[in-house]
Amino acid sequence: MDAYGRLTCRLHGLPAILALLLTTLGSAFSAAWAADVVELEISGGIGVATAEYLISGIEHAEEIDAELVIVNMDTPGGLMKPMRDIIQQILNSSVPVVTYVTPAGARADSAGTYILLASHVAAMTPTTHLGAATPVPLGGNEPPAPPAGDPEDSEDGEDDDATKPAPPSGNAMDRKVMNDAVAYIRGLAERHGRNADWAEKAVTEAATLTASEALEKNVIEFIAANRDELLERIDGHEVEIFGETRVLETENARVEAYEPNWRIKLLEVISNPEIVLLLGLIGLYGLMYEGWNPGAIVPGVVGVICLLLAAYALQVLPVNYAGLLLIFLGVGLMVAEAYAPSFGALGLGGIAAFIFGAIMMFDTGVPGFGISIVFVSILALVFALLLIWLLGFILKLRRRGAVTGADSIVGGVATALEDFSGEGTVWLEGEAWHAHSAVPVSKDDEVVVRAMKGLVLHIEPVAKSAEADTQLQT
Repeated sequence: MDAYGRLTCRLHGLPAILALLLTTLGSAFSAAWAADVVELEISGGIGVATAEYLISGIEHAEEIDAELVIVNMDTPGGLMKPMRDIIQQILNSSVPVVTYVTPAGARADSAGTYILLASHVAAMTPTTHLGAATPVPLGGNEPPAPPAGDPEDSEDGEDDDATKPAPPSGNAMDRKVMNDAVAYIRGLAERHGRNADWAEKAVTEAATLTASEALEKNVIEFIAANRDELLERIDGHEVEIFGETRVLETENARVEAYEPNWRIKLLEVISNPEIVLLLGLIGLYGLMYEGWNPGAIVPGVVGVICLLLAAYALQVLPVNYAGLLLIFLGVGLMVAEAYAPSFGALGLGGIAAFIFGAIMMFDTGVPGFGISIVFVSILALVFALLLIWLLGFILKLRRRGAVTGADSIVGGVATALEDFSGEGTVWLEGEAWHAHSAVPVSKDDEVVVRAMKGLVLHIEPVAKSAEADTQLQT
């Protein structure tokens, strides 16, 4: 084929190559402009670690100019302060936030209900539920119900004492907490046009709803079986951001699962009540061992680190400090049992005080921050046995006496390296020592060190030493 023919073939194939190139570029262009959706997870009790994770996730979505944030939720509730921090971040977010109660069987109770109502879009999976948003003060006491509404006037137009409402129960602080919670949840519901009356009942009556009931009562906007169905349903849905209406575009959206950083993961681990208790005990035992056996170093360092981590976690957890004092009392009684055996009375008392203290310390009534009685009981028994064994071992070491230094040399048995009377040399603990004896000593004789002055050992033969000890005893 001549050059003209080859050129003609190449020109005929050019359209196909251009079409393939345009298709590839079009796909890349479409992918580049597909909406980004940041996916977050709430699982378990809502605490400080949860708040930091959600706040950082929403900030990340704003940085990448995402189309949407989806918060997958399954929570029994949590602490009031972290919940309010999360809600404040949602209300001030430039990216719409969808709270999605999932998977099947999940719940959005207590603090979860507040967060759901604060979100721009509320959705649930079938067989999930929400509600029971009554605030529980630290300590687990039930807050009083809000006062009833004013009664109707009597027929003569004057109030009848018999029909006047009874004074509200509880103290002023309880009523303040309840009224504040009612106003707060009503404001969140009204912000997005949801059922504020039911929201109030969720606080005052601990009312709950299934997914279908929530949709029927205008508490949520969507029910979706999975995330893909949710994205399909909310595509084209209108939300209001800073007073402006925005239409969600979630078709072919790319979903990015946002992972917490190492700091949030660490905070999440140490803010578990059971981990806090374990860290505290390890720290306490490490410091006690270092105090009884100075120079070990490692137990002391580990103990200080564990106690600092536990102290930090206690600052972000609901804690009853009467329970904390009982824990210290329990440990003290276990120590006393090791020093002054009482046939188990002190030890059993220490275990009981420890168990009750641990339960009381975290029995605050806040959902998601309780502690297992079985875990506490096993932990108390294990650490009690460990403490008694440790103290017994240390007492044996003390009774054995010194093993290094001058105290370990005095009373030791050495071997004469030569015949001498007065000054000579003996072998003790792998070293040759200058020695002084008031009586003659033969080579290879065993001698007892009676004193040490500087680096000179004052010795006497073993036989003479034994005779002197016998006379002293008689």
